[in-house]
Amino acid sequence: MPGILGRKVGMTSVFGPDGQSMPVTVIEAGPCVVTQVKTQETDGYKAVQLAFGDKKEKNTPNAMLGHFKKASASPKRKLVEFRDFSDEFAGLIELGKEIKVSDVFVEGDFLDAVGTSKGKGFQGVVKRHGFSGVGGQTHGQHNRLRAPGSMGNASFASRVIKGKRLPGRMGSERVK
Repeated sequence: MPGILGRKVGMTSVFGPDGQSMPVTVIEAGPCVVTQVKTQETDGYKAVQLAFGDKKEKNTPNAMLGHFKKASASPKRKLVEFRDFSDEFAGLIELGKEIKVSDVFVEGDFLDAVGTSKGKGFQGVVKRHGFSGVGGQTHGQHNRLRAPGSMGNASFASRVIKGKRLPGRMGSERVK
């Protein structure tokens, strides 16, 4: 099993062996439930589907209720499929089995945490790309303080160059 599902609880700090304080992220990982096992014969590839985080039954579509009923599990918020896992986890993978962190990882293991950043909506260039805005905030400036500035050349090019950092939707992206 290449991973387990979890959610960010918050941030705190711990002291390292040299006495230095370092920031750490607290993640509530697991328990996850195996809701589907895919095999090479039936589906064309080998994968396991894990579910995490309880959800109210009234807020779950009937199709999903049937899916969770097959695994004899309560409705969950998040479903993720892990493909092409190694055979060392074959004993863990049974439909409806609960998987804990201790089943997958041991203390001292290095891991890659992947998540989705908070969506911020439509943002300007100062917040989205860290532009400093206009230089002086006086001498007649009244409505251009957070503007992006020049878009490019005038006569030659006569267009905005590809890749120009502009305002737009910020966040809600996959973060490693």
